[in-house]
Amino acid sequence: MSVIQEIEPEIFENAHIEEVPALSVAGQGQPVVFLHGWGVTPRVYNRSLSLLARQGHRIITPTLPGFGGTPDHPPEARSLAGYAAWLGRYLDEEGIDEPVTLVGHSFGGGIAIQAAHDLGDRVARLVLVNSVGGGQWSPDGWGVHPIDDRPLWDWGASALGEALPLRMIAHTTASLVNGFIPNVLRDPGATWRTAHLARRADLRRELRELSDRGLPVTLLWGRGDRVIPAASFHSIRRALRNPRVLMVKGGHGWLIHDSATFADSMSKALGTDSAVATRKHWSTATTPTLSTAG
Repeated sequence: MSVIQEIEPEIFENAHIEEVPALSVAGQGQPVVFLHGWGVTPRVYNRSLSLLARQGHRIITPTLPGFGGTPDHPPEARSLAGYAAWLGRYLDEEGIDEPVTLVGHSFGGGIAIQAAHDLGDRVARLVLVNSVGGGQWSPDGWGVHPIDDRPLWDWGASALGEALPLRMIAHTTASLVNGFIPNVLRDPGATWRTAHLARRADLRRELRELSDRGLPVTLLWGRGDRVIPAASFHSIRRALRNPRVLMVKGGHGWLIHDSATFADSMSKALGTDSAVATRKHWSTATTPTLSTAG
């Protein structure tokens, strides 16, 4: 499946360091918990998530520990299992007791996998968007190596390769100003620790167990991703025993700037049929924005 970008990007306003709330919500309906990627906050995804809320979902976007002013975990909980346990407590504190759909992008996808594994019936469905966790890397396109063998410079070069094309400069600037730079300045230690956690994530065992349980899982993937190696994607797919895969045009952060494609693809992943209506009324209706709650 290839979906062409239909909506122009926007640069978020008021770019300054601030303490942001840990909970934002938009829309009504069945709860969809979105877990953001490394180095940013949910604000970077605001337009895409707001559009998704118009499809009849209650979008819940916690700011993960170590980012956006949410305190980092204590040392003994600085693991994906620690994040999963934090998410369970978070759902309790916010009174979310019904099964949720977990959607995770990049580092947030790794947390979503671990949480779906650890929280059992509290997760009804899982959508992984260009997620970490595959555990494999192929430096030359032939031999496959453990993801932990991938050097830092290769991660950095891949991220830089996605960021530098002219058409991506505006999106990269917005993500840096509204997410990465404030996070680094606020808590550089947490930013560094979570980077290592993300790059070493190997969740194939957890994925196989989720497959054994029969949990519905969809892989929603930008086919041009340079950050997550193709070998890692394929190892995720194999661990899940060939789950549903939706491939779209774009790189690692495609959903940040291509909100229409994200909404359409999520409509397919969640089994809704409101994407056509969303596109039809986009120019005349007011889009719900993420607002503070709790």
